[in-house]
Amino acid sequence: MDIRALDDRVAVAPQLDPADMGALAGDGVTTIICNRPDAEVPPAHRAAAMQEAAEGAGLAFVFNPVAMPQLTLQAVEEQADAIDGADGRVVAYCASGTRSAVLWALAMAGRMPPDDILGATRAAGFELDGLRPQIDALAAPR
Repeated sequence: MDIRALDDRVAVAPQLDPADMGALAGDGVTTIICNRPDAEVPPAHRAAAMQEAAEGAGLAFVFNPVAMPQLTLQAVEEQADAIDGADGRVVAYCASGTRSAVLWALAMAGRMPPDDILGATRAAGFELDGLRPQIDALAAPR
């Protein structure tokens, strides 16, 4: 598994496997967020199979699929709600981790300084400086 921390509670990853859930639970993760639409993966990795594996390992599972570039504010708010509602550490995944990192960055707008958000994604290997205008716009009303 390629788990990349964004902050002390949230990490992102490329596609997880159902067999990864026990190890994630053992590492203190409490919630898995799937940002990958079912149409992108084989049946063994679709949301229902991943949810069954996650819940079998004692993890909460949230399905918030995003197909770029159709990212919506609702998806960002659902990501923020899933993170806020988690009892502990969260791992969000998609194909490469990028979509999950984008959702986290936008969800943190107004909660963290933009430089800190973009620094965290950069440190995790995701160059998202192009999101600064969206982060600034989302932070303004908060």
